[in-house]
Amino acid sequence: MVKFIHTGDLHLGLKFKNVSFQQEKAIERRNELWSTFERIVKYAKDNKVDFLLIAGDLFEEAYFTIGDITRVKDTFKTAENVNIIISAGNHDFKGSKSLYTRVEWTSNVTIFDGEGINKKEFEDLNTVIYGYSWDTVEIRTNNLFNGLENKLDNTKNNILVIHGDISNNSSYLPLNLQELNNLNMDYIALGHIHKPQIISEKIAYSGCPEPLDFGELGERGIIKGMISNKKAEFQFVPFSKRKFIETEVIIDENMGYPDIINEIRNTSIGNKKIDFYRINLKGFIQKDIIVENLNKDLNNDFYHIELVNNTILDYDLEQLEKENEGNIIGRFIDSMKEKNLDNPIVKDALYMGLEVLLKERN
Repeated sequence: MVKFIHTGDLHLGLKFKNVSFQQEKAIERRNELWSTFERIVKYAKDNKVDFLLIAGDLFEEAYFTIGDITRVKDTFKTAENVNIIISAGNHDFKGSKSLYTRVEWTSNVTIFDGEGINKKEFEDLNTVIYGYSWDTVEIRTNNLFNGLENKLDNTKNNILVIHGDISNNSSYLPLNLQELNNLNMDYIALGHIHKPQIISEKIAYSGCPEPLDFGELGERGIIKGMISNKKAEFQFVPFSKRKFIETEVIIDENMGYPDIINEIRNTSIGNKKIDFYRINLKGFIQKDIIVENLNKDLNNDFYHIELVNNTILDYDLEQLEKENEGNIIGRFIDSMKEKNLDNPIVKDALYMGLEVLLKERN
């Protein structure tokens, strides 16, 4: 039996330039990527796993320094009894000037090259690990696996670590699921897709261990598994420090400013003191309530909150009808009142129509 941790897409060094949160939080988030990376290595060491499989995009080549890669090397050195396997991806590709080649790695670290599928044998663990590192930022075709299935020693555990996209029309090393299945590997550790996905009983994307923005909602973490008698058993383990959460709060025209504040504060999902929140406000809102003020008054209740205003202004229908008697706005209100305004669909239609008509008038 061999035990492994599968991770990837850590993106160490990311600058977080195109995010909706402020620069001070971006800097903090950048440091948290490092913290989580170091926690993963410690977790692998503490759990006495045989292999830490890193399926690409360990770091951001564009922002990484020699000091950063030295820090990576020194972190790996703390887990000298764990075999650390790296297949570089498109963000940390192993080109001629790659930082991977600038430091001397300890003997427990294997970084695959980019000239076809490589392999590393671990005789004492009866295991062979196959991998491939990118040497450029795009790879549109894939003939890496030609004949590989015939070269496997089926008396050993066979693992593939690779960064790519299960898609026929991708610029990021397109992978064919049927071809992967036909390789008869005991486990295939994939990187590139940031959402964790169990593809089959022996193929998985670990996803990124830390979410990077609001495009990456839900749990993020690592995969922990083992291979026993040529059969893989593995599970997703939540590991991120924070989550990005998007939810909605429905308000109505009877709710005043304090009511809305309390409704948002009572959001039950996630951890308000840790996570990033984007809350969509929906429903009808009194015209004097300023959503920007709500956001400011909630800052102390949330680590990070963004309010997206999708509400419809509440109107004084009687006053509006009186002011617009005889014109299209007045006639529209009159015709809609003949329907059942207690029906939320009818009321939505009335208010959305008024919003358009009043904007046109202005």
